[in-house]
Amino acid sequence: MKVKAMFFLRSALAVFAICSICIQAQAQTPVSKNGQLKVQDGVMVNSRNEAPQLRGISLSWSVWGGRKYYNPDVVNWLADDFKINLLRASMAVEPDSGYLKDPVAQEKLITGVVDAAIKKGLYVLIDWHDHHADKNLQQSKAFFAKIAQRYAGVPNVIYEIWNEPEREEWSTIKNYAVEVIKEIRKYDEKNIIVVGSPFWDQHVDVAAKDPITGYSNIVYSFHFYASDNNHQEGLMARAEAAMRLKLPLFVTEWGVGEANGDGVFDVQRNEKWMNWMEQHKLSWANWNLTDKKETTAVLMPGANTKGQWSIAALTPAGQYIRAKLIELDSK
Repeated sequence: MKVKAMFFLRSALAVFAICSICIQAQAQTPVSKNGQLKVQDGVMVNSRNEAPQLRGISLSWSVWGGRKYYNPDVVNWLADDFKINLLRASMAVEPDSGYLKDPVAQEKLITGVVDAAIKKGLYVLIDWHDHHADKNLQQSKAFFAKIAQRYAGVPNVIYEIWNEPEREEWSTIKNYAVEVIKEIRKYDEKNIIVVGSPFWDQHVDVAAKDPITGYSNIVYSFHFYASDNNHQEGLMARAEAAMRLKLPLFVTEWGVGEANGDGVFDVQRNEKWMNWMEQHKLSWANWNLTDKKETTAVLMPGANTKGQWSIAALTPAGQYIRAKLIELDSK
């Protein structure tokens, strides 16, 4: 009887150990692995003081055709199939049916995918997708105050307060940013805030010479389009100059094509940029999840609005990005 009892005890312990391993594996979401993000010595790091190098997908403008992919099924599919650990929710501000015209609907749409991303354990960028944010300062402050109160203390959330300033001077961008940062920090003291940089988030070297001070956990957005003739070594040099000055960078948007979202898809140039981001351990979100007929679109026209996409439902860009995300996630 003792032998039999010992056998059953060992078997039960073995089953318990296996179940514990399964539970731990399931619990290893991107946020459980990395925890609260922060800026330390000019670099965005995780709770272990290591660069997490988040990688993921940017949803398209939350109006027009891209709107239909703003749902939990898509978020779950991107996490499970594409292996993203970062999602960017790009809330349209100025276009018809954008936030300025319909704030209630836009906020509901954005918080729906943000909540789904949090439930899945992803990091999520809440992007004020506006080229003229300085003209909409009061609306931006009101939005981020509300959002910061909702998500204060939730480590998944990252605030991106101005997508792609166009030709505004850095002083204008900086003044706007400080006002919005003040508002967010009334409610959320820790979470990362992403500040835009001049010339469509390309002139980060200009921001690096006069960074925002007095606030912690501030990073700066850097954008590029890998196949564009104007987005090559010279643009890399600007980012490298900024990093040498200890400006923390976050590639909140990049595309496989040219700056207009269309044009050629040069695989060799994309590989060069991809290797460059890996070298510098930069986090990134690829533009963009839509079925619009253009080079940077991830989906073919008419792709399922609930995910479950076959390879045939992905564009060349979508197939390339999915393969890269899966490859890099396995490292």
